[in-house]
Amino acid sequence: MKKLTPFLCTALAVGSLGAQTLIQTYKNRADMVSQTNITNNLQEFSNLGIKTTGSVNNANTLTWIKNKYTSFGYSASQIVENPFTFGSTSSKNLVITKTGTLYPDKYVIICGHYDTITGPGTSDNGSGTSVILEVARILKDVPTEYSIKFIHFSGEEQGLYGSSHYANNIAFQNGVKKLDIKVVFNLDQVGGKIGNVNDKIICEKDTGGQSGNNAASNTITQQLATCTTLYSPLQTSISNAYSSDYMPFEKKGYVITGFYEYTRSYNEHTVNDTFANVDPVYVFKVGKAAVGAMQHFATASTAAPAPVAKEKPIKSLEAVKIYPNPAKDILTVELPDSNTKKFTVEITDLSGQSFLKEENQAQLNISRLAKGIYLCTVNAEGSSVTRKVIIEK
Repeated sequence: MKKLTPFLCTALAVGSLGAQTLIQTYKNRADMVSQTNITNNLQEFSNLGIKTTGSVNNANTLTWIKNKYTSFGYSASQIVENPFTFGSTSSKNLVITKTGTLYPDKYVIICGHYDTITGPGTSDNGSGTSVILEVARILKDVPTEYSIKFIHFSGEEQGLYGSSHYANNIAFQNGVKKLDIKVVFNLDQVGGKIGNVNDKIICEKDTGGQSGNNAASNTITQQLATCTTLYSPLQTSISNAYSSDYMPFEKKGYVITGFYEYTRSYNEHTVNDTFANVDPVYVFKVGKAAVGAMQHFATASTAAPAPVAKEKPIKSLEAVKIYPNPAKDILTVELPDSNTKKFTVEITDLSGQSFLKEENQAQLNISRLAKGIYLCTVNAEGSSVTRKVIIEK
């Protein structure tokens, strides 16, 4: 995200807005946000490396996201790849559609980009990606009156190419709105930074571009701020929408809002935007706010929550054993399913630099690695799990 200046407003959004009050069922679902899932998502996103648009890592990240939705139970017909090109570069957006019960042809879009330019981009924008995935998991079987589109854009860092393609060719065609969109809710760089006080989130409203949608954006952003205080422990501040994937939609007259971290990490677009520097607890709190807000925007059912989709592949790897820890010369990986024949084990430092990668090897010779703290990532059957490992000499 190209946030050059914060443009913060001094007014804080507190309290409720009109009839907008806490709905206990919405809160129960917001409380289903899993810190473990958020942390795993951030680690896995970071481990995929630098995701420059059009690169192999960029394509691998799209596959990783796609596999997440499959693990949640979304069908192949709901998951659509949206290819685009700019210059000699080709990439894809990923669009997942959940049909509404009362207004199937009117959409609430929650979106964020997954491409990066320098470093793994764990905050910018692995954080937004991780939150969107958790919202999609929790709302999978929750009836909503409005349809929801979960969109993961590529090409944001080079100039909003993915979102511009979608807004100009799918949402809007030949001067006509082809998609009836209630609101576009964008999440970009909501990772915070370890060591900062991360207790507040910026809610972004439209103040420029087409003036005809500014008032509606202000209203929806006030609602976003209220949902945040109702369904998460975060405080809120109102600021201006700026240079992220909601802007191509704003130019077409659609109503936009968004989340952005309040206390800037300033790690965006640097090699320091890594899992080691992001604040997973902050991202977890943003997830709770996003689940609450999406239920409000899409008018979710207030019936008792149905069982939430589980990430079975990830759960199956949770019992992996990596020992000894601390280790010196040999590290053993014991998979929970002894019948698993194809797997990879990779050891990286906390910045994501890979030092060792083996296929189908349960014992790794780590004698050449320097003393320190490393991340050991095990991939098997489309899922992965990461553990911290201490190497001693």
